[in-house]
Amino acid sequence: MTDKLTFLRFSRKGSTSDARYGWLNGDDVGSLEGSPFGEFRRGETVAALADVSLLPPCEPTKIVCVGRNYLAHAQEHGAEAPALPLLFFKPPSALLGHEGTIILPAQSQQVEHEAELGVIIGKPARFVPLEEALNYICGYTIANDVTARDLQFSDGQWARAKGFDTFCPLGPWMVTGLDPSDRVIYCEVNGQMRQMASTRDMIFSVPQLVAYISGIMTLMPGDVILTGTPSGVGPLLDGDEVVVEIEGIGRLKNTARSIEARAEE
Repeated sequence: MTDKLTFLRFSRKGSTSDARYGWLNGDDVGSLEGSPFGEFRRGETVAALADVSLLPPCEPTKIVCVGRNYLAHAQEHGAEAPALPLLFFKPPSALLGHEGTIILPAQSQQVEHEAELGVIIGKPARFVPLEEALNYICGYTIANDVTARDLQFSDGQWARAKGFDTFCPLGPWMVTGLDPSDRVIYCEVNGQMRQMASTRDMIFSVPQLVAYISGIMTLMPGDVILTGTPSGVGPLLDGDEVVVEIEGIGRLKNTARSIEARAEE
């Protein structure tokens, strides 16, 4: 296990044109020469954390998601545990940073949160042996697999339900050197607990997922695996604040707004 470091992508408040990598130094952001996915050197403090906008902590070529990876979540939708990992994709255009706004689309009347551990790949991974899988991971982050549940059920396949812009909040940063095998995942909406479980309850572990997925496709540095959500998923309504917390990583906070309300702002 490598040393624990916390990397982030940030920009000036209200801007994304100057996005760059940094590292977390207490309540400050330090500069970073290079990137977490190659050689890097940590530099001096450049800003207070409160004075920057936190962006998704990586720029994936793909976001590979795992469905029904917690038995209780499968059961709450009347499904059995899958025999093999059930995979689907979210487009990178769905990414949203910490404190960004989740837009509730007009096409759906049932948008729900799904708190998840995010795995960020650190180097090209293809046909990775199970026992070496953790060596291909750069770090871990927090994800919210926002889902238009009514569209998921009506469509049968999940691309539309999972793929709207802003439907993949990710962040607030990436933590390296973390053991992913027993981390508490917690989700609250407007301060009320909705989800709480441990990653030890996963049907397929993080190493199993990396090995399995890399046997299908090449995973590139910065690619993200969303590892599934525990039971307790529920609705997001206009104005709701949703917070996902994972032990050892931090808190990812976002606000939901209807597309009509956002257009009036």
